[in-house]
Amino acid sequence: MMLIMATVALTASAQNEVGQLTLQPKVGLNLANLTNTKVGDESGKFKADFVFGVEAEYGLAEKFSVAAGLLYSMQGCEFGEYKVKANGETVGGWDKNERNLSYLNIPIVANFYFAKGWAIKAGIQPGFLLSAKAKIDGVGATPSVNENMKDACKTFDLSIPLGLSFEYEKAVFDLRYNLGVTKVNKDGDDSNKNSVIQFTVGYKFAL
Repeated sequence: MMLIMATVALTASAQNEVGQLTLQPKVGLNLANLTNTKVGDESGKFKADFVFGVEAEYGLAEKFSVAAGLLYSMQGCEFGEYKVKANGETVGGWDKNERNLSYLNIPIVANFYFAKGWAIKAGIQPGFLLSAKAKIDGVGATPSVNENMKDACKTFDLSIPLGLSFEYEKAVFDLRYNLGVTKVNKDGDDSNKNSVIQFTVGYKFAL
């Protein structure tokens, strides 16, 4: 009940203004995965990483705006700890096994303000691959690896961002799911795509 009352109180501030152009620096956290990516029988899992950048928004109507951003987004997946033991000793495996991808993403979204401060959003997000590495911290006979795999990945990525944001005063809390449309690897299964849950905090000011 206290949480509900606090939420209702907060919604009394901040809303979209028609004809206003705003700029919003933002920083946040990605929970990223690559669908249908496997090492042996183990599928990729979500890994935490950073995202930061800036987004511009223009109010077209009282409840409708459009926004475009430029974000540096660290994505990929991880496979968790894996150990091979013989006679009680670790003879191979890894402490960490990651696929680290970084993108320059350009989210273009439409925002619908259904209540003061609250908006749902959807759009498209073209992205451009900046780097791609396979990193393995090997144990036992398994060597450690920090290998450039950019040549094996497509340079262009397209996602569909879907989300919800809440604005209080000039702070913006944004939660999105970026659904990958294009596959990441040049070869391999067509379902090998980016899947990213993204939470950011921004500061919005009028230009």
